[in-house]
Amino acid sequence: MISKQTIDKIFSTIRVEEIVGEYVQLKRAGSNFKGLSPFHDEKTPSFVVSPSKQIWKDFSSGKGGTAISFLMEIENFTYPEALRHAAKKYGIELEETLREFSEEEKTAQTERDVLYKIHEIANDFFQKQLYNTEEGRAVGYSYLKERELRDDIIKKFQLGYSPEKKNGFTEYALEKGYSKEILEKSGLSIFPENSPQGIDRFRERVIFPIHSFSGRVLGFGARILKNNVKTAKYLNSPETDIYHKSNVLYGLNQSKQAISKNDLCLLVEGYMDVIALHQAGIENVVASSGTSLTTEQIKLIKRLTENVTILFDGDRAGIKASFRSIDMLLSEGMNIRILLFPDGDDPDSFSRKHSIDFVENFIKTEADDFIDFKAGILLKEAGTDPIKKAEAIRDIVKSVAFVQNALKQEVYLKEVAAKFGITEQSLFNELSVQKQIKDQHSPRDFKLEKKEVPVKLEVVKDLSVNPLIILEEKLVELLLKYGDHLITRKDEEGNDYQITVAEEITAHFDEDDYEIISPLNAKIINEIKKGLDENEIRAGQFFLTLMDENISGKVADALIENYENSDWGRHNIYFSHEAELIPKIVCDVMTRHKREFTISLINDLKNKLSEDADNSGTYRKIIMLNQLRKEMDSELNRVL
Repeated sequence: MISKQTIDKIFSTIRVEEIVGEYVQLKRAGSNFKGLSPFHDEKTPSFVVSPSKQIWKDFSSGKGGTAISFLMEIENFTYPEALRHAAKKYGIELEETLREFSEEEKTAQTERDVLYKIHEIANDFFQKQLYNTEEGRAVGYSYLKERELRDDIIKKFQLGYSPEKKNGFTEYALEKGYSKEILEKSGLSIFPENSPQGIDRFRERVIFPIHSFSGRVLGFGARILKNNVKTAKYLNSPETDIYHKSNVLYGLNQSKQAISKNDLCLLVEGYMDVIALHQAGIENVVASSGTSLTTEQIKLIKRLTENVTILFDGDRAGIKASFRSIDMLLSEGMNIRILLFPDGDDPDSFSRKHSIDFVENFIKTEADDFIDFKAGILLKEAGTDPIKKAEAIRDIVKSVAFVQNALKQEVYLKEVAAKFGITEQSLFNELSVQKQIKDQHSPRDFKLEKKEVPVKLEVVKDLSVNPLIILEEKLVELLLKYGDHLITRKDEEGNDYQITVAEEITAHFDEDDYEIISPLNAKIINEIKKGLDENEIRAGQFFLTLMDENISGKVADALIENYENSDWGRHNIYFSHEAELIPKIVCDVMTRHKREFTISLINDLKNKLSEDADNSGTYRKIIMLNQLRKEMDSELNRVL
């Protein structure tokens, strides 16, 4: 169990803008940062990070909280896992108190947790095999050295080796207490009927661990070293509960900071392409992890940059793959360029032949936009055949149809028209045709097929909004934002006294034995009362340390505004801010809340009136409450 002192140190050290910035491309917006939501598809940024308050708020999904809650949300970390990840990032030594776990806590460990752990165990095993065994050094390490990899790069990507023994790792894991079932589910071991001891999936291969955004091992890629064996050169982990290859980019964990810094992602095909470019000093590079590029992978890149340069082999297969990737990237709003290396070269071999300056300059100067790239390839194939030339132009316009921005589409079509000497109108006509074809084949339109679906009608009994709960929410918001703020009031004798917002609002709730409607609000108010009993004012920042997801979201709602006012002072226009009007706002909201509570009491009493009973006492109460309501109406300057 992580000690309270360590948790406090983690919270005081970490920076939410740095943690979030590894997952979301943030841009300065006044005193805050903004970016696209990592939890929800959107075109207009609504994800806000406040460095001054050290919280974030995603207005598209409603989520919000601290840097730790962000890690829990995006990485599916437990609270301790998020703390450990943050501590490792900031070099904070973990102090843990030892205690016995209950049986309930032991059984609460999920299968996903075990899968993460077994991959961590496997990763450590493969690395030790590479460095600490005679076979590993003679076979695996020698191969990596033949590929001219430096030791620092081998360690950076945690490369390893799986031994020739058919169940080397399986035996090791079973001895550590892991079950056959979890080894099979992880994809690390296979248990055929004729081999009850199990077989290592990756035996006698060099191992490439595949990491999540945050660095957890999700699966492995493995390369066979023997040329005389009839099997696939590369073997990847199967799909598991923690590894979905369409959602992962190889090298993203090692490259994310460089991608964000350069505002550019280089996209390659293979593991060694990524590693070789890193060794050459070019670190803003990822690979599609043994699968064709997917929408999910593009969205991972888009968190960090909208600019992608595709680096593919110059062979026919590379060209075909680049064509498909172009349309997918364009449909996700990415800005793309494409580079095909000279025939016979790939990023790995090319980077080993040339200096870093030469490689960087080659990528920068030789990469084409998608129009020039497709034109160069397709027109070369078309030759002088006018029909094939028309088909080539149609293919280029088809890609333009995937561009989401209408202004960009027009610019691209003007470029095509100028390049081929074709009228813009002809191209716009073709664009309309291609859009119709694209829409007809779009999976999004499948839901538009007409089907006879029975419609169930539900009668909504009450569409009204309870004003009492709205005002309760506002009072809690004031507690979170300004609970520790001192305001000046006058006593019955006209003397000034000071009181905190927390004391005044909690006293208001207690005054008439008001029962808090929202359970979440009740939890917050009870915590504030506990703090007051201990002479401690608990406001927004206190509640962030409780790591309650619902409370964190509520605090973020209270403390972060989606929009900031412009600096009207430049134009000599000045107006009061909420913080300057706290005494008036608190008084006004409490009065409005008390008025609505009074009305609810009147309605309750009216409902209790009985024709057969003596209702004189009830009528007197209603008259008194109505008089109180009128006094509050007058105080609020209501027009009656």
